[in-house]
Amino acid sequence: MKQSHVLMLVAGVTACSSTPRNDSSLVGSTNTQSEARPSNDDPGFDPNARNPFWQAQIYVNESYAKKLQDAATRHPDEAAKIKLLASQPTAVWLDSIDSAKTVTSTLQSAVAQIRDARPMTTVFVLYDLPNRDCSAKASSGELAGDKNGIQRYQREFIDPIVAAFARFPEQRIVAILEPDSLPNLATNLSIPKCAQSESAYRSSIAYAVSKLDLPNVYTYLDAAHAGWLGWNGNRTRIAHLFQDVLAQAGGPQKIRGFATNVSNYNTLASAEGRRLGPANPCPDELTYIAKLSEELRRVGIVNKQFIIDTSRNGKAVRQSWGHWCNIKGAGLGMRPVAAPSPQVDAYLWVKPPGESDGVADPGQPRFDPSCTSSDSLSGAPEAGQWFEAQFMELMHNANPKI
Repeated sequence: MKQSHVLMLVAGVTACSSTPRNDSSLVGSTNTQSEARPSNDDPGFDPNARNPFWQAQIYVNESYAKKLQDAATRHPDEAAKIKLLASQPTAVWLDSIDSAKTVTSTLQSAVAQIRDARPMTTVFVLYDLPNRDCSAKASSGELAGDKNGIQRYQREFIDPIVAAFARFPEQRIVAILEPDSLPNLATNLSIPKCAQSESAYRSSIAYAVSKLDLPNVYTYLDAAHAGWLGWNGNRTRIAHLFQDVLAQAGGPQKIRGFATNVSNYNTLASAEGRRLGPANPCPDELTYIAKLSEELRRVGIVNKQFIIDTSRNGKAVRQSWGHWCNIKGAGLGMRPVAAPSPQVDAYLWVKPPGESDGVADPGQPRFDPSCTSSDSLSGAPEAGQWFEAQFMELMHNANPKI
């Protein structure tokens, strides 16, 4: 999945330095560097009262774990490390109508993983919008906006997923909704396909948010990342887009919050962003969520929490914010952990480490030139396919180390 072109509108790090409250089902450590301090709007708001990760078991994606087990057999000298990573929770991506049919079996597998009296939380990424990936080709989808795509998205994708979620009321279910979609509307309407997709994106996401409003489901809208929407004008645009779409869906109370850095490489707290774009006031993800929260507050969206994808952000290595495809030299970031700071529900591996961002072969129909950038690993397969060379590099460069 691509992270899109960056519109730099010239008009930073940190999480809260308080000690994270680690849940015993998740492995992680704290990063105490701090410049900006994410905080909640209401001093009486308890972020963990409805945190779906708090004191929970988190589903370990069995199909992903199998890929790592197979890799361990091919790398016997490092098998112990690889097998350890196979026990980490990762999100399950639903990127087609066919994949939506697997929700019930996944939730049944999650039931089988329950070890004790704590609740089970299963994380899904819903990623099948009409005209998906409108500003690039690497993860273009199956549904076309001009070929009944909106109706198919609603009836054949969202409705079956919601019905399956409702059959497992004892599970906490997290739905991360449509990476890249609304951010593309904030910055990329000059691209014809994105302009043509605006109505479909808005109405489809509003529909999904309204239908996912179940007692056991916690919805997070994708909010891109610091290198895309960190600039002041971009944050203002996305806040107004969220306001409009949530109004269509029935109000901000329909969602738990927002997910950032999905499938990207931005560090939690470092000076990387100042090197990549000194005019960007958000040099890292923790500064970004703090400043994005201020914009959200201005449009009446308050007390929202965040998930940050830390699957590949352990090491600052890029030469450009706009390079997003299979970045070489990257490393695994923080292990999944609940409530690392007051405004963050979890650091989570949303993008399963080792799954490609996009194909590097120019002869393939979904080839995007970004996948042969100066920062990209060579030899990458299609988006979502297993890319073992990248996985091994991520493991070797992990921070914290394995």
